[in-house]
Amino acid sequence: MIGDVIGRPGRQAVQNLLPGLRSELGLGMVIANGENAAGGKGLTPQTAEEILNCGVEVLTSGNHIWARKEIIPYLDGELPILRPLNYSPYAPGRGYLIKKGMLILNLVGRIFMGQADCPFRAVDRLLEEIENKPPIIIVDFHAEATSEKNAMGHYLDGRVSALVGTHTHVGTIDARVLPQGTAFITDIGMVGPIDSVIGDDSEAVVHSFLTQLPHRLIVGRGRTLFNSVLIEIAPSGKAISIDRIDREVD
Repeated sequence: MIGDVIGRPGRQAVQNLLPGLRSELGLGMVIANGENAAGGKGLTPQTAEEILNCGVEVLTSGNHIWARKEIIPYLDGELPILRPLNYSPYAPGRGYLIKKGMLILNLVGRIFMGQADCPFRAVDRLLEEIENKPPIIIVDFHAEATSEKNAMGHYLDGRVSALVGTHTHVGTIDARVLPQGTAFITDIGMVGPIDSVIGDDSEAVVHSFLTQLPHRLIVGRGRTLFNSVLIEIAPSGKAISIDRIDREVD
C-alpha cells in the first residue's frame, strides 16, 4: 500500500520505483492513494491511468476526490478507483471493490474532515451485507485525527486483514499487527517532495500562514520521498506482518 501520491513528483517516483519493488518484494497486490495525484489536489483520468499503467492495481482516495470534475464520470466506470464508502449513496462512484480475491475498502474520517456519514456504521453495514465476502479485506481510512484512526483499527481488529491510514502525508512509526490479527498503521505518509510542507512548496505555505490571506499552493520540487507499507497476509485473512518501505528519489 502506497501513501498519498502528490502531483507529478509523486507520479514519477511511483513510475521509477514500483517496477523494481514489485520484483524485489514479490508483490501480489499494489494499492495507492491517488486523490492528490493531479497537481497536488484531485485526480484526473489521465493521472489515474498514468499510475495504473506502472503497476498500481487499485486507487483509493478521500476528501479531495471531487476536486477535479473530469474524474467524476469515470468513478462509475471500469477504472479501479474508489471514493470513500461513507459519502452519500447518491454520490458517484463506489466505496469498495473485489480484486484478485481481496476486498478493498475506502473510508473517510469525520474529525476535521467535513461532512460524511459515520465510517464505523458504514463499514459494519458493508461487512454484514456483502455476499461471498473474501477472507482478505484491506481498508484505507483517510482521516486527519490519529485518535479516530486508532479507534477504527481496534474496532475492526480481527474483522479485516489491514487498516491503513492516509491523508496527513506524514508517515507514522506505529506499524504493527493488532491482537486479533489486523495489520495497522496510523498513516503511511506520502509520495512527494521531501523539502516541502506535506507536499506543497514550503515558501508558499509559510507565506499563507504569515499573511492569513488566500494563496495559491503549488507542489514542491526536489528530492521525493516514497512512503509505503508491505503487508503479508495469510490465506485465512489474518495479517502476518506489516513493515514500512520508504525510499528517496532524486
